[in-house]
Amino acid sequence: MKYARYVLDHLKKDLRLEWRSRDSINGMLFFVLLVVVVFAIAFDPASYPTMARQISGGILWVGLLFASMTALNQSWTREQRNQVLEAQRMAPSPASALFVGKALANMIFVLLVEVVLGPIFIVFFNLHVLGNAWLLALILPLGTWALVVNGTFFAALGLRARNRELLLPLILLPLSLPAVLMMVQATSGVITGDLDPIQIRTWITQLAGFDIIYTTVCVLFFETVLNAE
Repeated sequence: MKYARYVLDHLKKDLRLEWRSRDSINGMLFFVLLVVVVFAIAFDPASYPTMARQISGGILWVGLLFASMTALNQSWTREQRNQVLEAQRMAPSPASALFVGKALANMIFVLLVEVVLGPIFIVFFNLHVLGNAWLLALILPLGTWALVVNGTFFAALGLRARNRELLLPLILLPLSLPAVLMMVQATSGVITGDLDPIQIRTWITQLAGFDIIYTTVCVLFFETVLNAE
C-alpha cells in the first residue's frame, strides 16, 4: 500500500504539471494531426477505401510513436529543473515508484491524444471497422504501454547525454519494432476484418507478453539508471 501511495504521488505531480503547461499533450496532438492530414491528402481514402483501411493501422501507430517521443523527453526535463532529480535520489521512496508514476502519467497523456485523435482519424480516412471494434479497447492500451514504458526508461537513461533528443529515437525505435509490428497487425486485422479472431488474439497475447517482460526489466534496472553518475 505504501508503494502504491508513492506511485500515486508521483503520478499526481506529473498530471498537475502537465495541466498547468499542457506542453506535452499539445505537442503530440499537433504532430499526430499533421501526420493524419498529410497521409489523408496523399492517399485519398474516399477513392480507395480498401487501401485506406489497410494502411490506417500503420499510420496511426507510427504517428503515435514519433509524437510520444517529445512527451517522453520533456517529462524528464522537468525533473532536472531546480535540481528536483537530485532530491528524488535522496528521497526514501523506491526509485521504481518514480518510474512507474511517470510511465503511467505519460500513458495517460498519450491515451488522451488517442481519444481526441480517434474521431478525427475515422473522418479523414473514412473508416468503417469490419472486425470486432471492441478489441481496439485492448490493443490501444497495450500498445500505448509498450511505447511508453520503454520510452520513459530510455529517456531517463539518456538524461546525461549531450544529445539526448537524438539518443532516445536511436534506442527506442529498434527495441520497439516487435511491439509496433504486433500493434499494427492487430489493429489492421480488426479494421479490415481480414484476420480471424484467433490470429488477432495471438497478436494481443504477444503484445501483453512484451509489456510484462519490458515492464519488469525497466522496473528492476531503473534504480541503477537513476543513481548512475
